Amino acid sequence: MDLTGGFTLDHSSSMPAPSSGAPSLGAPSTGAPSAGAPPRLPSQGGSERRVERRAEGGSAGGGGGGRLRARPAVTELRLSAFAGHRSAVHALGPVTLFTGPSGSGKSTALRAYEALARLGAGDSLDEVFPDAADCVPERARPDAQGRRGFRIGCTVDGPEGPVHLDLAVQAEPRLRIVGERLTGRGRTLLATALRDPGRPTVQAEWHTAGTTPVTRAPFPDDLLGTALLPLRVAGKTPGQLEVLAAAEQVVVGLRSAFSCDPRPEGMRAPVPPGEGRLRRGCGNLAEVLHRTHTGCPRRHHRLAAVAGAGCAGPVTGLGVQELPEGTVRAVLERGGRAATPLGRLGDGELRYLALALTLLTGPGVLEMDRIAEVPEAMQSLTLLADGLDRGLDERQVGELLGLATGIAADGHIRVAGTVGERAAAQARRTPGVTVVDLSR
Repeated sequence: MDLTGGFTLDHSSSMPAPSSGAPSLGAPSTGAPSAGAPPRLPSQGGSERRVERRAEGGSAGGGGGGRLRARPAVTELRLSAFAGHRSAVHALGPVTLFTGPSGSGKSTALRAYEALARLGAGDSLDEVFPDAADCVPERARPDAQGRRGFRIGCTVDGPEGPVHLDLAVQAEPRLRIVGERLTGRGRTLLATALRDPGRPTVQAEWHTAGTTPVTRAPFPDDLLGTALLPLRVAGKTPGQLEVLAAAEQVVVGLRSAFSCDPRPEGMRAPVPPGEGRLRRGCGNLAEVLHRTHTGCPRRHHRLAAVAGAGCAGPVTGLGVQELPEGTVRAVLERGGRAATPLGRLGDGELRYLALALTLLTGPGVLEMDRIAEVPEAMQSLTLLADGLDRGLDERQVGELLGLATGIAADGHIRVAGTVGERAAAQARRTPGVTVVDLSR
């Protein structure tokens, strides 16, 4: 695979290619990015008004028509060369489940999605890919300089129409981004390329459409350039505004992801009360139920109804008991019978409850990076669940699929997960579920 050239802007638009020498700034910027903190979106409100105005417009200019998505969402995952995947393009619906035999790359596909989400949130490359060599296709041959790597990408649909992000990563001999391309409405908006292997930077150039048609600047080679654009683009020309809107759409769409992997062994013991944000492993489920019991009574009541559909025996409610030692534990209320502590439930019941809670809540109840600068009406939540059906019986899988498709219908919640063949067969019979079979 070619890791030497990176990407350049579309020269058919009369945009000059970057020179081989040291890059120079061609337009004012809003300041240098900080490598130590996640990029933040501008809070002046201009981009928010652009998003709302374009969302009300109804169709994408130059994008083929059709109603625009009010909330940015990842609608395509591209695995050009990633672990066992080659030239793979997967369309993602509101509820998408990857299936296939062991070793077909189900978890790998979801890992690529999560990696893009973390990069969009500002995580560095070494944090996202601590074992980057395992992501290189097994038969990928090194180039003359001994370099090997991988390529992934995605499409984020939203008020700006489909915006495409493609990323080339060098894993050996040193982990770094060697090329990135952001395109929208048929135009390359951002392109980066490795020009000097001796420097920890790539040369970036983005569309300006002012007196200077292209702006160039060095970007760090361990951070996603698209996420840095809101810190670097002034937003003074129509071209800059176009670049900003596309970059912000991609960042919002990617950062909406929450990876949930309930671990029943850590969910049984009472926990101390805290801020009530559900962690990835759901070990603090009782603490979160303590919060929803008082702060979100309507959602809590609905969760209790869902619990009754997926747990053994009659369930009349979900309660939380405050114990003398200062901890809390959750219980299933059984009407006139004694309540059942969640610690007594089976693994499948606990996983079912945790996944249902994730679907019924929102970013404010989940331990994820919320985007305070963007109105909640313009954001969605994407639940990433590797092994969504693990430990669940057919009834529980059916209840979760029905809950997921029902909630996803209004655009607030999306789901991307992996399942075995039995759950996949059940999902194929469920309207609103997209099943991606990797065995084909």
